[in-house]
Amino acid sequence: MFHADTQFLIDHWTSLAGRADSRGGIPDRSAVEPQVLGLRLPRAFMARRTGEDAVIRLAGSWIEGFHGEALKDHSLLSLWRAASRPLVSTALIQTVREGRPVVVVALAGSIEAQIEIALLPLRGPSGEPDRLLGLYAPAATLTLATNEPRLLTARVSIGVGEAARTPLSLAAVNGRRIA
Repeated sequence: MFHADTQFLIDHWTSLAGRADSRGGIPDRSAVEPQVLGLRLPRAFMARRTGEDAVIRLAGSWIEGFHGEALKDHSLLSLWRAASRPLVSTALIQTVREGRPVVVVALAGSIEAQIEIALLPLRGPSGEPDRLLGLYAPAATLTLATNEPRLLTARVSIGVGEAARTPLSLAAVNGRRIA
């Protein structure tokens, strides 16, 4: 069972993905109305995918306060401990490849408070699924010391729901493999 805010965002994204104007089960970035997030907005972020990483375009005040700096144009992977980056990178790829939300369960700070980071794919202006909507959902109030590292430690990532896009498969024509 997910944090109530994580579930709210997944349900909202699912309703957007089910609309007739949603291509391939991935809604357009323009379909997201920030006011729908309400009190969750300070814990939300928007990022642009760049290969196996993403660059943060907008981050809510809670997220920037948690990490202790403005995050515009920061790499999303830079917010994670080095050992966690392969798992998070795989989650970023999975959410777009499968066209469904992925939730990364992480630990924050020396007290190791649990936090969920929801990653949801969106289509950018080009029509490509190159945007991500994200949300931090801490299990409890996080109070970190001012000198405490602000990097997250990923524990597990979970794909949510059915994959909206069919898995890629290889095909052969005259014995030659094609995508």
